[in-house]
Amino acid sequence: MGKSHVFDARSRMPVSASELFAWHAREGALARLTPPWERMELLERSGDGIHPGARVTMRMRLGPFPRRWVAEHTAYVQDSLFQDTQVSGPFSKWVHTHRMWPEPATNSSVLEDEVEYVLPMGPLGSLFGGGTARRTLERMFAYRHRVTLEDLRRHAAFAQAGPLTVAITGASGSIGSSLVPFLTTGGHHVKRLVRGRADASRNEVAWVPDKGEVDIASLEGVDAVVHLAGANVAGKRWSPDYKDAILKSRTEGTLTLSEALARMKKKPRVLVCAAGSGIYGDRGDEPLTEESAPGTGFLADVCRAWEAATAPAEAAGIRVVHLRIGPVLDARDGALAKMLPAFLAGGGGPIGSGRQWMSWVSMEDILGLFHFSLFTEAARGPINSVAPGAVRQADFAKTLGRVLRRPAFLPMPAAVIRTLFGQMGQEALLAGARVLPSTAERLGYSFLLPDLEGALRFTLGRTTAGPEFRHD
Repeated sequence: MGKSHVFDARSRMPVSASELFAWHAREGALARLTPPWERMELLERSGDGIHPGARVTMRMRLGPFPRRWVAEHTAYVQDSLFQDTQVSGPFSKWVHTHRMWPEPATNSSVLEDEVEYVLPMGPLGSLFGGGTARRTLERMFAYRHRVTLEDLRRHAAFAQAGPLTVAITGASGSIGSSLVPFLTTGGHHVKRLVRGRADASRNEVAWVPDKGEVDIASLEGVDAVVHLAGANVAGKRWSPDYKDAILKSRTEGTLTLSEALARMKKKPRVLVCAAGSGIYGDRGDEPLTEESAPGTGFLADVCRAWEAATAPAEAAGIRVVHLRIGPVLDARDGALAKMLPAFLAGGGGPIGSGRQWMSWVSMEDILGLFHFSLFTEAARGPINSVAPGAVRQADFAKTLGRVLRRPAFLPMPAAVIRTLFGQMGQEALLAGARVLPSTAERLGYSFLLPDLEGALRFTLGRTTAGPEFRHD
């Protein structure tokens, strides 16, 4: 066996040690702590949470090859410590000890992650892989500690309102699969609306949106509803049938849900719906707020009808929020994930003229805006869910290239985009709108990642800022 290494990361957290421990012990913590740039998939969990004997099986990729990683929890001290040990996986040895201890005379604590590991291939592994392993661990734990810190802050801001029971449609989609663990680690209870047969033991509620069916009885008692379901706008070229599917998936699903909520005996307090910044159409350099008129085009028409379909819920006295979401930056999915292979290969660059505005938003701020809207009574109607730092597409390409340390000057001509993607390419890639988050800022929402380079570095793991590191 090769040399044993010890890596240590420490950060101060703004809550007590018991609250910090509770966050880690809740359902969803593993998902929150898995970096978006790491290609890891949870395959199986068994046992009791983070108690000794519980196991987690993950599938990860090392280059082009899939590899299973099985870890077992091996130590547990309430409010103070838990530990997981690799049973099988890429390391010759891996023991990860999570420690939390209180800071004297304050309501804060220290989070320490200590990893004892041995690289494979003995001395050769340490010689050639030691530096890479250290850098990888620093990137990973910088991400993990910042997520933990910011989640604790965000949940503490509304702690007095108490935990909510939240029903979510589209819980397995790109936003939903991040929002569910964010809410559960904050102590909230989540019910997932699923098509087909629902498993009540897994907190599932059946609905068939295209038939107007919702299991209202299983929704009774929910405090809030988040509506995310809908066909992927940029999933493929827009044929007439696919355009019809996009429109129906948003309008019929939203109407079905809104009518069902309006019929409930005890109605939820709030319905927060995903909507699209595409409602503004292609608007050049015009600054756009929630007071701006909708634009023209297929996406604008879909967005108008989508928002209008919540009318039954609003008429029933439910507070309704429409989050007009721009392109979401997340290394796992969406526009950024699709761009990465070309940029990493050195073939990235501006799309079309590059002068069109890109009103992006980080995944972390989308989670924050949904959370903020659930609790903020003044949040009603449309809210532009974009970062305050909109950029031109050419500047986006340049910034992404700088973060990845790759050239980013090869343009994708507009004619090629239109040939490959048709109307979808014209409206989703070549059109632009300079959207401003006026209402969110007026209501007091504080963006976690307001500038583009910081948002890209965060989701791509290109920063080690934050914790204190020690390597032995």
